[in-house]
Amino acid sequence: MQVWLDSTQQGDSESEKISRRWYGSSSDVSEILIDDRATQAEAMSMIGLVPWILIRCPDWSMVPLENLVASSRGTGTRIAIAITQEIDLNGVSYALGIGADAVLVPSGLISEAEKVAAERLDLQQEAKVAEVSFIDAEVSGIETCGMGERVCVDLTRRLNIGQGMAIGSTSSMLCLIHGETVESEYVPTRPFRVNAGSVHSYILMSDGSTKYLSELNSGDEVAVVSEDGICDIARIGRLKIENRPMVLLRYSNADLEGQIVLQQAETVRLVSPEGKLVSITEIRAGDRIAVISDTRFRHTGIAVEGKVIEK
Repeated sequence: MQVWLDSTQQGDSESEKISRRWYGSSSDVSEILIDDRATQAEAMSMIGLVPWILIRCPDWSMVPLENLVASSRGTGTRIAIAITQEIDLNGVSYALGIGADAVLVPSGLISEAEKVAAERLDLQQEAKVAEVSFIDAEVSGIETCGMGERVCVDLTRRLNIGQGMAIGSTSSMLCLIHGETVESEYVPTRPFRVNAGSVHSYILMSDGSTKYLSELNSGDEVAVVSEDGICDIARIGRLKIENRPMVLLRYSNADLEGQIVLQQAETVRLVSPEGKLVSITEIRAGDRIAVISDTRFRHTGIAVEGKVIEK
């Protein structure tokens, strides 16, 4: 996404990342004010006929932008949007998951616009989706852990069957805790939710770092992990922390040992090495589960080469 500076207004910027300084007109840009259905239709009629359409809206609305973005794909016409408020940057940049081709902003918004443009570029340039490797771990025991605060992580998107989050008491042995996407006789699905366990647990974030569940906030990006090891990104919409009966699950692989504290509920499911979903209330010693192994230790959530003992 290009960042254009509106030079018709007061203020300037020395940033080298500005793609264009807009002085009010250009031979390759057709500017139009959209304030009703007729002016939207006029803008739509230009698609495929001009290199750029610069859109202004007196009362900002996403619908005209989405309509223009959708219609302009593959036509050779690119869409630029003029905005004056920072709150509109995200909508412009990611409309329909595609976003405008350029954003025209006053000098006071240049740095924020460049930041959003860089974030979008990072997403577009990802050569492949991040992956994690699972190993088998054998359950060595499960025991009651009294009452504790458990965290439900509610996302702003739905999960699919086979997806969940990487959670654990030890960062070297994180479990795949499945989302609440499975039909149950007694409760409806919550396909946006992972019942992630106790507040002290680690969770894998979208950048490969970890946080404690107690540190999460709405808007944070977490890693969504699938049973085949493919990672995706999702934002947290809400956290629900409530006192519930808990169980402690211990597991191991060779010299590695791990554990996790989860709510004692049928809807909390782990994943077997074969991809089968297993409820925490049905797991027994000797069962095998899929875990993510990482022998590095964590400092403020960042993986560092070295040794640490967690029990």
